[in-house]
Amino acid sequence: MNFDRKELSNIQLLDLYKRLLKPRLIEEKMLILLRQGKVSKWFSGIGQEAISVGITSALDQDEYILPMHRNLGVFTGRDIPLHRLFSQWQGKKTGFTKGRDRSFHFGTQEFHIIGMISHLGPQLGVADGIALANKLKQNGKVTAVFTGEGATSEGDFHESLNIAAVWDLPVLFVIENNGYGLSTPTNEQYRCENLADKGVGYGMESHIIDGNNILDVYTKIAELKASLAVNPRPVLLEFKTFRMRGHEEASGTKYVPQELMDMWAIKDPIANYKDYLVSVGVLSEELDAEYKAIIKAEIDEHWAITQAEPDIIADLSEELNDVYKPYQFEEVNPSEEVENIRVVDAISHALRQSMERHDNLVIMGQDIAEYGGAFKITEGFVAQFGKERVRNTPICESAVVSAGMGLSINGHKAIVEMQFADFVSTGFNPIVNLLAKQHYRWNEKADVVVRMPCGGGTQAGPFHSQTNEAWFTKTPGLKVVYPAFPYDVKGLLNTAINDPNPVMFFEHKQLYRSVYQDVPKDYYTIPFGKASLIKEGTDVTIVSFGAGVHWALETLNKNPEIKADLIDLRTLVPMDTEAILASVKKTGRCIILQEDTLFGGVSSDISSFIMENAFQYLDAPVKRVGSLESAIPFVKSLEDQYLPKARFEEALKELLEY
Repeated sequence: MNFDRKELSNIQLLDLYKRLLKPRLIEEKMLILLRQGKVSKWFSGIGQEAISVGITSALDQDEYILPMHRNLGVFTGRDIPLHRLFSQWQGKKTGFTKGRDRSFHFGTQEFHIIGMISHLGPQLGVADGIALANKLKQNGKVTAVFTGEGATSEGDFHESLNIAAVWDLPVLFVIENNGYGLSTPTNEQYRCENLADKGVGYGMESHIIDGNNILDVYTKIAELKASLAVNPRPVLLEFKTFRMRGHEEASGTKYVPQELMDMWAIKDPIANYKDYLVSVGVLSEELDAEYKAIIKAEIDEHWAITQAEPDIIADLSEELNDVYKPYQFEEVNPSEEVENIRVVDAISHALRQSMERHDNLVIMGQDIAEYGGAFKITEGFVAQFGKERVRNTPICESAVVSAGMGLSINGHKAIVEMQFADFVSTGFNPIVNLLAKQHYRWNEKADVVVRMPCGGGTQAGPFHSQTNEAWFTKTPGLKVVYPAFPYDVKGLLNTAINDPNPVMFFEHKQLYRSVYQDVPKDYYTIPFGKASLIKEGTDVTIVSFGAGVHWALETLNKNPEIKADLIDLRTLVPMDTEAILASVKKTGRCIILQEDTLFGGVSSDISSFIMENAFQYLDAPVKRVGSLESAIPFVKSLEDQYLPKARFEEALKELLEY
């Protein structure tokens, strides 16, 4: 192995050596503890240390790194106290996730490290968002994100590289090509000769680097860092290396040919670098032994600290309170000056006034810039706020949602517009596995609003008409808002943008231009979790949201003899269960109207809640009305049959006659 020190001093050479030794010696300790049954699981990075150490050493302490579970050198390179790492692995309180996640599935703002999730790909999009925030701040900072050769087959890899290329984001995309994705060799994973070749397709600079040569890694990253500060752009880096142990220790390496193991053993990054340092007179055996003794003593001392720490005792209130970041609702009362506007106008006004209020707010979506979006909601925004904050995106919902998370991590607020709520399925993973779990896992906010134009009645067919709120009400960590009137739309959207938690904001397309209301001209907010009582009566309680509220109103106006409490939930998570109970206890009957199909929908949970908490007050079974158990069709007669609007009146009268 050829080492080129270039302009590095002896002190720098030795510092890199000590940084290499530390993760290796920790691993050797962990493997012993694993055999003793004192550690439950381990993902080894032995043989790959030069990549993590070289990159971390070349970057500033305040530049974000997004590692994976074989990158111990990133964590030690940022000088995280070892007992905190050990406590994280052992599920102790002083770890980074309070025992809620293991190994390197965590992040820490203190050390500017954003850990992985097991789905791998989304962290690449997160890096895009962090880098975008750096670019908006014009701070010259670089973001480095790690992935393996296996994850380069994921859609998020391609989406994230494409976004970074289109937006000229200063991201180092680091591929650790270690030969195997668990047990699948590279010849069964891709057909290009080198993964770096993929950069060509994105118009992206790429390099192939010997991942076992610490000096090649360090000097190349230092060179790129200086270049990207002047000329922001993404760079794809393929590091050739090898995994000397199993994907995790339990899987072993029997599937690897012995000659391959022998070949790479000769290329050990630490042994070879040590030999080089000795050969040039920078390192002696005595100094090497001294370094190892100091590191081993540190490891033993910090392991003892972790062992002395008590096991976590489950605390129910703490667990539930950490699902969402605490947020003190900021009440801004509306002005008396009003204007009669539509739902679509209310959304636009809220977005515009929030953009004026929060100069760190970025809106992202397909065709939202000069074109103004599919529904013209952001028309004129580019002229006022600029394309840096009103950003057209490629068609890649997953990476855009992840980029929203990255913006949040790096001090921004993000709004992601789904062109249609149906399309959220291609961005589902980062919403439910990243945004929703982020605060619970490691106490990090996910300040992202996902706008969801939804609903039927416009003859748009199966791919543009779903109302899919139940996909998200089931996921702890998300807030779900679904207003029905312009006044509520504006106030609740402002609140959603203020709230540091992820919010799914549903907007019914049929209501966009058909519902008018007097709405305050100025900025105001409405709290989540407070239903609106649209009508009052003693015969029956009607619970609905979105277009269903208007269908219920039409039915009641057509049948003035029916005196009903009509509750518009407005927000589904959190839900105003107190308002529901109070009404049901008064009327003794309840019917729940939703546009979604019935099975597994929100109405099922509301019905169960009423049965469990107000059964003794009921004079009839709780009734649910929803759409047919099918996809939503295109032709008007079929769509009318599918939607529950026509069936609601009959169901309501049946309930009253029970």
